[in-house]
Amino acid sequence: MDNSFLGKIVVITGASSGLGRRLSELFDDSGAIVFALDIDEKMLQTISSGRSKGYHPMQCDLSKSDSIRQVFQQIYSILGENAASKSQHIDILINNAGIVYGRSVEEHTTSQIEQTFAVNTLSHFYTVQAVLPEMKRHNSGHIVTIASAGGFAGAPGMSAYSASKFAAIGFEEALRGEIKSSGKNIKTTLVAPYFVNTGMFEGVRTRFSWLLPILDQEYVSRRIFKAIQTHKKRLIMPRFVYLVFPLRMLPVGLFDWLSDFFGISRSMKHFKGRTDK
Repeated sequence: MDNSFLGKIVVITGASSGLGRRLSELFDDSGAIVFALDIDEKMLQTISSGRSKGYHPMQCDLSKSDSIRQVFQQIYSILGENAASKSQHIDILINNAGIVYGRSVEEHTTSQIEQTFAVNTLSHFYTVQAVLPEMKRHNSGHIVTIASAGGFAGAPGMSAYSASKFAAIGFEEALRGEIKSSGKNIKTTLVAPYFVNTGMFEGVRTRFSWLLPILDQEYVSRRIFKAIQTHKKRLIMPRFVYLVFPLRMLPVGLFDWLSDFFGISRSMKHFKGRTDK
């Protein structure tokens, strides 16, 4: 049994399914005290039946700042009325929650646009604000931002999702700089995978699976777990995604042609999304 996180306090958002659920299981198995946040309280309770006593399911609507603040108050209450004096604080925050509607710009409703940004981007501000002061006080901690390769290159049908992930990546970059300037020993990790077979992107297709494969959930979860364990600053999967950076120096027309050639611009054409919710 891997007990490398024994006694560590970990908060994971979007923990009722997909990567969040698997990560919460991996950390629970490693001996961590896990606070699993999700709006789906029923699913969290179902998962908790097979978990250790250190697994704490917490219902939270990540699209609402008040709900986020309240759940962190509950977490600190569980840890103790004065977390600082008891040396109990959140060691690892994993901002994993995400939603996608898979529609064109004109098809998105106002509520869908706002909810996408609220969950995929704005929630990061509020969760980090809830943990960063204590991390600075203890001069330790780790903040993980799970974004997406869609935050490096947009595609039709992903307008709101890509925009929110671009923003999340920008947030992580600015946060990393602020932490470095503060001189505090707080780690950050940016995770940006291509499509993962969690069900969230059910129906998406890839033209060259040997270059841009639909990634396996178990594989990605374990890679993220290892990246946190080794304090890796950035995890992008697969390696082909790194080509986006130099390709952005090309003329726009050529960049768009390459996006079409590799099938990225058509990847959402058969999108269905999660069907188990």
